[in-house]
Amino acid sequence: MLTYQAVAARFCPCVVLPCLDAAPTVGEVVARTRAVLDEVIVVDDGSADGSAEEARARGARVVRHPENRGKGAALLTGFAEALDQGFTHAVTLDADAQHDPADIPKLLAAAEADPRAVVVGARDFNIEHVPGASRFGRRFSNFWVWLETGTRLSDTQSGFRVYPLRHVRDLDLSPSRFEWEVEVLVRARWAGLPVREVDVRVHYPPPEERTSHYRGIEDSLLISLLHVRLVPRSFLRPVWPPRRLEP
Repeated sequence: MLTYQAVAARFCPCVVLPCLDAAPTVGEVVARTRAVLDEVIVVDDGSADGSAEEARARGARVVRHPENRGKGAALLTGFAEALDQGFTHAVTLDADAQHDPADIPKLLAAAEADPRAVVVGARDFNIEHVPGASRFGRRFSNFWVWLETGTRLSDTQSGFRVYPLRHVRDLDLSPSRFEWEVEVLVRARWAGLPVREVDVRVHYPPPEERTSHYRGIEDSLLISLLHVRLVPRSFLRPVWPPRRLEP
């Protein structure tokens, strides 16, 4: 198990795990994650299936939204809790067992080497059962993030990341759904924060066993509308620079 002393204020990580109706998998994810990094904060985003109880039984600290507010809102709630507990960084991964907690040390090594950076786990899509929509969505998002920031990234939709909590808080992002994870990359780069990538593994079950809370057309529209807002703002940066964050 990785251990970090809270007195080392420069780098003291925890895990923030957003969760919605993931009772069949969240307990195992918490257990495997705590084998690597002990402190896990699960944000139950309005589940109706006992997810909170499963996570708590495996030793997670659970914060609960009484109703579903979206992944971005769940992450912000988890980050606020982590900051209150004295943590400086948060590893995020999904509750559906898509990500391998054994890759957490690689992400943390990159974050500790550059504590201001948002570290993204770039998923290996050279495996079976990767949904076509995920392949297209990643290419679509990568293009727009490059256009808006000038930074080329290979997986702007991965939820397996490490965030520097104080800096993300200071970006002052509004709660939202899946588009939050794209917007935070753009706003971080505009604010002068590095974004690093580390290769990670990913698991997609066969289609008949897969569950997703991505709402197809509705969430895709929200992501498209996000870029409608960000692209004009990106062109104005030379004459209207975004606020830069201090180290």
